[in-house]
Amino acid sequence: MRRAPARGTRRTNPQYGGHALHAEWTKARTAGGTIWLLLAVIAATVAVGTAVATATRCPAAGCGQDPAKVSLSGIDLGQAVVAILAVLAISGEYGTGMILLTLTAMPRRTTMLAAKAAILTGLVMVAGTVAVLGSVLAGRLILPGHGFIPAHGYPLLSLADGPYLRAAAGSVLYLSLVGLLGLGIATAIRDSAVAIGVVLGLLYLFPVVTAAVANPHWQRHLEQIAPMSAGLAIQATTGLRGMPISPWAGLGVLAAWAAGAMLAGGLLLRVRDA
Repeated sequence: MRRAPARGTRRTNPQYGGHALHAEWTKARTAGGTIWLLLAVIAATVAVGTAVATATRCPAAGCGQDPAKVSLSGIDLGQAVVAILAVLAISGEYGTGMILLTLTAMPRRTTMLAAKAAILTGLVMVAGTVAVLGSVLAGRLILPGHGFIPAHGYPLLSLADGPYLRAAAGSVLYLSLVGLLGLGIATAIRDSAVAIGVVLGLLYLFPVVTAAVANPHWQRHLEQIAPMSAGLAIQATTGLRGMPISPWAGLGVLAAWAAGAMLAGGLLLRVRDA
């Protein structure tokens, strides 16, 4: 008689994770909206960044503007498209009923979610890198003509400059973390419209609530824990001492939000019926 495989053998089979990644990659590249949403991330980010750079002026030294944040301001809109892409990555399967086939083919639900997160993160990082490079290039070409010159204390935007490189690379990481935040929330909620509303609310309503708080002490604390306000601190290259939170610590706050959302989504995915 053939001996049954030892308990846990399938769990340790490295090919299982590879099959999950291949399956999620196939679904991502064959889904009709994926490529368009990724292109929308690039287009929205570069277009808004270019428009803001065109409208910003620095007529004298100490004008109070951060050229890196000006150039990368399109991230504020691009993140919304990333959130939608992330939510649809799993809630779309619940909407069509495809999730039943997915879980039948890949019964280890956390492995499936991890594979989906890996593919999503890779796609967002590629699109985010293109978007950020386009935004930095636009800023380098536009901002010097608007007063952002060495005579006013602003060197040319260059990724060879440590703070600018941190702002650019951090913006790509920011978009990736927003994607994981959206994926985790969508896994927990399942409904596309509700999940998108929750993610966008966390990103955009938090700053509105913060601005409405009259107490400066509480306002500063809210800025330190808000996923968008804290996360976008990574873009700052000037006035760092006056910020509520340091750049990398701010990105860490967003990472904690994303990790919490993925953990909650993974736990609910395991205990609930499909």
